[in-house]
Amino acid sequence: MRVCIMLARTVVALTIAASSGGIALAAGSATPIQHVVVIYQENVSFDHYFGTYPLAANTGAAGEPIFHADPATPSVNNLMAAGLLNHNPNGSNPFRLTRAQAATCDQDHGYTDEQAMFDLGLMDNFLQFNSGCTPNEGHPNDLNMGYFDGNTVTALWNYAQHFAMSDNSFNTGFGPSTPGVIDLIAGNTNGIDPASVKDGAGSELVDDGKGGLTLIDDAQPGNDDCDTRDNSRAQTKMSAIY
Repeated sequence: MRVCIMLARTVVALTIAASSGGIALAAGSATPIQHVVVIYQENVSFDHYFGTYPLAANTGAAGEPIFHADPATPSVNNLMAAGLLNHNPNGSNPFRLTRAQAATCDQDHGYTDEQAMFDLGLMDNFLQFNSGCTPNEGHPNDLNMGYFDGNTVTALWNYAQHFAMSDNSFNTGFGPSTPGVIDLIAGNTNGIDPASVKDGAGSELVDDGKGGLTLIDDAQPGNDDCDTRDNSRAQTKMSAIY
């Protein structure tokens, strides 16, 4: 049996195919792949993890393993290939994050802010309109330009060495997370039933002008047992304590 596993939403996609190992395929299977598992790493770009892949800095810093890629590793569309590592249109060149700087915040992934950051496809406003990132290790305003490499996210680079990787994955809708999930499955975020989200036709939904509703924000499922995300997190913490 072969299983396809993808890391998505981050514009990172790894496809893992496990050999059958003698396991019989289900009757009527059209392809060797029977199951597709999608794993989300939210709000992080492909370049954040693979900006210089397959070349790691190998600085020898304490706690950082040395990474050497297979010489036959295919090239990828990353910061180096696109010439964006040293000549970036966003007003700040990307910089390497160490393991000591691993606690990074999410990039601002609001519906309107992301459209402004994309700037009609110019992709040059990620600093001006990224308001959701807090200071980290001497980078008060440009943390979303930071990237890791094979010394700091070694497991992901090892996965990429052994399995297929998609370096050009594009979503047809803007953030945040919930519209991205819906768009992945349905291909759009229109036609939402207000009863399917907890806040009804609140700020998460907008009228499409034709009698339908479009999801534009991080709505919670209408049948969720928890009242709010905060309550859910608080209950999780209390369970851990007791």
